[in-house]
Amino acid sequence: MKLHELVPAEGSVREGKRKGRGAGTGNGKTAGRGHKGQKARSGGGVRIGFEGGQMPLARRLPKRGFNNIFAKPLDEVNLSSLEKKFQDGDTVDAQALLDRGVLAKCTYGVKVLGNGTLTRKLTVRAAAFSASAKEKIEAAGGKAEVV
Repeated sequence: MKLHELVPAEGSVREGKRKGRGAGTGNGKTAGRGHKGQKARSGGGVRIGFEGGQMPLARRLPKRGFNNIFAKPLDEVNLSSLEKKFQDGDTVDAQALLDRGVLAKCTYGVKVLGNGTLTRKLTVRAAAFSASAKEKIEAAGGKAEVV
């Protein structure tokens, strides 16, 4: 096969709409922009979030609390998923969670939450633990290590 023989799949490429090419096209004269007005002009239109001069929603709603823009969000894992995927004596860390399909991705680390029960003795290495998760891991005979 050569480059000049390549052809896209049948029906995958549509012809672009040709604006302003006569009344028969359905897009003649005003080219689908209607008559006059801000949106009919070249370069016309309003910015994102503009509501015609009315106070925009983003400014009407109150700001609450502190939003740390540098925060590194942790991926959360419940004890119930550790119970299903790991055997007695296993070491659980971010890589093990990714390998077993518990997490799809782990960018900044893992926080273990205490939802569910744990009967297996696991060594869990994570960035953070909830108090109940740490308690349940240690009650089952395992170790909760912060990395």
